Amino acid sequence: MHQSPYEAPDFYTDAIAAGRHRDIVGGRWDETGRAQMAALLAAGLAPDHHLLDIGAGSLRLGHRVVPYLAQGHYWATDASRALMMAGYRLELEDASRLNPRQLIQDARFEFPRISLAITHAIAFAVFPHLPMAYLRRAFVNLGKFEALEQFLFTVFLAPNAELGARPYRQPDGVVTHDIRAPYHMLESDVHHLAQGWDVTRMDQILPRGQVLFVARPVR
Repeated sequence: MHQSPYEAPDFYTDAIAAGRHRDIVGGRWDETGRAQMAALLAAGLAPDHHLLDIGAGSLRLGHRVVPYLAQGHYWATDASRALMMAGYRLELEDASRLNPRQLIQDARFEFPRISLAITHAIAFAVFPHLPMAYLRRAFVNLGKFEALEQFLFTVFLAPNAELGARPYRQPDGVVTHDIRAPYHMLESDVHHLAQGWDVTRMDQILPRGQVLFVARPVR
């Protein structure tokens, strides 16, 4: 069994060939992209900041934030570079504002070849598709960005350990699970995984009932 549906053979190739580059990143393209941008602006993202978009997919956020940021200040990772390049070709209003070399394939949250000037990072609707150890890995490897001010990420939560041990229906109707995708976790799990970070749960209502957290490194 795959840890994530995105790991199925030829998943990305077939979806991109069928013109489904928007659909496979969770649907609700416009709604979710607006929510991502709003969260970043609320966190104080300014044009001179440097953003790392983790799990960028087909640039659902990227096509909004690239025109906002100073040129060269957007970096993105995803398990599929082909999916990011589909977004680059089809979704950017002005592709000259983004160097495609800043779209980096990275399925292991190692963040290779990313500018160390990164001040903000976001992983929106990424960790619900993966076991929670990936969130720990992200926290650990984001530690190399000494200029990083904030890391925004979303997860599904279960209210307690008893309910978390079985399928749980989220407020928006999606059913989440503890040992298969889409995954949920406990709020205490988030804090346990984020050792060395100051983590705040935000109160925005997000698509599909995801919960937004903002983490700031403790230095």
